[in-house]
Amino acid sequence: MIRVVLAEDQSMVRGALASLLGLEPDIEVVGEAANGDEAVEVAEATRPDIALLDIEMPGRDGIAAAEELRRRVPGCRVVILTTFGRPGYLRRAMEAGAVAFLVKDSPARDLAAAIRRVLRGERVIDPGLAAAALSAGPNPLSPRERDVLSAAADGSTINDIALRLHLSEGTVRNYLSAAIQKTAARNRIEAVQKAQAQGWL
Repeated sequence: MIRVVLAEDQSMVRGALASLLGLEPDIEVVGEAANGDEAVEVAEATRPDIALLDIEMPGRDGIAAAEELRRRVPGCRVVILTTFGRPGYLRRAMEAGAVAFLVKDSPARDLAAAIRRVLRGERVIDPGLAAAALSAGPNPLSPRERDVLSAAADGSTINDIALRLHLSEGTVRNYLSAAIQKTAARNRIEAVQKAQAQGWL
């Protein structure tokens, strides 16, 4: 049996995925989680073969959970299943240790097949997303520029961002200016929107 842990914040979707996979004779859902933190805890307790993770969840997201699973449950392979097929997400997920990346609008039969392929040691990536990721190129933002831009996403002031990230206000302005330039945006709001659309944040 292929042992799977599911992490999806929408309980109806999580239940549907569990039911769908439960129909497969060689796949067993051994745990479910509503966020990335729970996913890591459940995976540590159950030691699954596969962790099937959504990206956008409250608390720790699927990419951060994948990175943590790589450290704490090294035998567990991570499959990302998401609505958000953004090139930057694919790149970040692979860097975090995910071995498969599928979008939720793929045919249902593809999910079980992808899980089997991953268990055999293959990488499985949605073909359209792989092409988009290659044409989009790498994330131009530095880790600190991403931090500052993410902190600006909720409309925080320069002072609020500086306090939250333990930086000076001048340093925050410099990072925001660089991020605005690299995203070819007119202001920080547009820079946040462009970076989010690419999956860079």
